[in-house]
Amino acid sequence: MGLAGSKMDSTARVPMQRPLIARILRALKRDKYLYLMALLPLVYFVLFHYWPMYGLQLAFKEFRAGRGITGSPFVGLKHFREFFSNPYSYKLIRNTIVLRLYQLSVGFPAPILLALLLNEIGHDGFKRIVQTSSYLPHFISTVVVCSMIVSFLATDGLINTLVRSLGGTPRPWLVFPEWFRTIIVASDVWQGAGWHSIIYLAALTSISPEMYEAAAIDGANRWQRFLNVTLPGIAPTVTIMLLLRMGSIISVEYQKILLLYSGATYETADVLGTFIYRRGIEGASFGFATAVGLFQSLVGLVFIVSANALAKKISETSLW
Repeated sequence: MGLAGSKMDSTARVPMQRPLIARILRALKRDKYLYLMALLPLVYFVLFHYWPMYGLQLAFKEFRAGRGITGSPFVGLKHFREFFSNPYSYKLIRNTIVLRLYQLSVGFPAPILLALLLNEIGHDGFKRIVQTSSYLPHFISTVVVCSMIVSFLATDGLINTLVRSLGGTPRPWLVFPEWFRTIIVASDVWQGAGWHSIIYLAALTSISPEMYEAAAIDGANRWQRFLNVTLPGIAPTVTIMLLLRMGSIISVEYQKILLLYSGATYETADVLGTFIYRRGIEGASFGFATAVGLFQSLVGLVFIVSANALAKKISETSLW
């Protein structure tokens, strides 16, 4: 009885499994080009985002090159205690958060404003020229951008030439700590505002023209149509983009800072990213650098989860 029952169960499962496998194979055959296009991004994320998570265990180990990651001795929370016991670590955290908030307050609205202005341009030819011109800085490498900044801000550079022509006194701008954040943020806006405006332009094009026509029929002027149609239309996109930015509240792109900062500007320019680079790459303290990087990731996770919960309460838009 038991043997017969098991055979009947196995034969009963086969007809249910075959249609599922067949459906999967048909879907793969039908959409093979779409899956092929998705393969490259999938490989990228696996190699550069998921596989490196294997190295997170270094945050709790004292790395020995001869013994590898797995064989290195376990030290627990030693690296975390070392980082938080150093008074300089709090200055690094402060500099990182201040610079990030500066970037968010200036750099985040910039592409939105640019997209709104581009959307109001009626002449298609002029609009394409402005769009293309604003996109181009995104494709300039960080090294070239930093070289341009150094040249423009040199004593005999373009900026000081303009200052001199207006009756001012030329200054070596890159050695003043109080100007360093402004230089970084301004260059970020110039380089990225046009590229990031693409997302908001796409959101603007998704707004139905009939809504503008209905608002005009109701007597709404241009400003009222902007407030009651345009802004609500792009609000979900703005919310999503802001939530994604919140995940990096305690981390900034440090490549440009590495190329521009000096000992004179450490007071405001030194951030967690540059500190990790010096300790991890130059100082070969891989375990300590991994611990600081893990701390950044955990703080970012807390911020993005909290921001998403808040967005879900006050609006209908959230990441999950």
